[in-house]
Amino acid sequence: MSYISEVHVTDTLQSARKLAMAVLGTALVVVLTGCVASPFDQKGSLTAGRYQPVLAPITPINADLRALPPPSQRVTVSVYDFPDLTGQFKDQTNFQSLSKAVSQGGSSMLINALQDAGQRHWFTVLDRAALNDLLKERQIVTEMRKVYRGEQNINPGVLPPLNSASIILEGGITGYDTNVQTGGAGANFLGIGGSTKWTQDTITVTLRAVSTKTSEVLASVTVNKVIASVALDGNMFLYVQMDKLLQAETGYTQNEPKQIAVQGAIEKAVKSLIIEGAQLHIWSFKDKAAGNALIAQYNVEKYGETAVADTRPQALPVTRNAAAVVQTQPIRFRTPQPKAAPVASVTTYPAPAGGAPSTAGAAPADKALPPAQGADGETLN
Repeated sequence: MSYISEVHVTDTLQSARKLAMAVLGTALVVVLTGCVASPFDQKGSLTAGRYQPVLAPITPINADLRALPPPSQRVTVSVYDFPDLTGQFKDQTNFQSLSKAVSQGGSSMLINALQDAGQRHWFTVLDRAALNDLLKERQIVTEMRKVYRGEQNINPGVLPPLNSASIILEGGITGYDTNVQTGGAGANFLGIGGSTKWTQDTITVTLRAVSTKTSEVLASVTVNKVIASVALDGNMFLYVQMDKLLQAETGYTQNEPKQIAVQGAIEKAVKSLIIEGAQLHIWSFKDKAAGNALIAQYNVEKYGETAVADTRPQALPVTRNAAAVVQTQPIRFRTPQPKAAPVASVTTYPAPAGGAPSTAGAAPADKALPPAQGADGETLN
């Protein structure tokens, strides 16, 4: 009886162990399946309001750009385009992709960064990216006032002259290198383990200030930005029994959005160009002490601690007062005076023979009638 009881207890423990492992494996699979399917299920992706739109967060680079001290005088600049000069497409392993590797909205990011500089105190930005649309709209205003109001000279109060800038900001995304550095690590013990992998890409942005007066390149900067991607994997491979296998795995990947990296590189380039311009006397800081501190910090970042003392002063641009601009002032508009209506002349005709003279100078009936006209208004001979 004791042997039978011992065997019965052993069978009961083994059954309980099998049940516990089965429940644990089922729960683990359900949890992993829920984690994977919840954000990406078809119905959930079509449900409005699952992920609410949010404003772009203030990054540390953007915060430094906003914290710049104000200038002595606001600078007017024009932005035409900030193109992708790399010509690269997205990397695909199984098929060819026609999607670009980096964002094509560089001009929009540059305009936003210029407006953020010093809380909008640094630049007055003139958007020339859609100049043709702007000129067409102004042409519509001109033509409509000519046709419907008879104005040969448009009133400047209605359509003032466009502002002009003495500095044009140009440049673009000049480089995008993938898998500059790759690495990873992993370990397994008794069928349970994990691993991590990471890669680094590099994006390069160039920004320069060009004088409208002389076309001289006043200042130019180049900024590199690292784009990091990290992947974490965990797995479990256990034999519950001789013919029972429990296998589970999970993973997590984080990729830095490329457009955020491009935006950060452009913001860094704008800040660097402001400091370079102040150093070259293109413009200046209102607070000289704060400006000199930023220039010294910038030189340390650019040349390093040991090379700062060996750098010679840079030669200044040939163009003087490059940031100064003279806007067009329209001449005084004079409203044309209406012309006086001509005085109608009265023609008298002799009375027909044998009759009384005509009264009130009335014309004969054959000359008083208008010429015959056709259905389309043309005069018929």
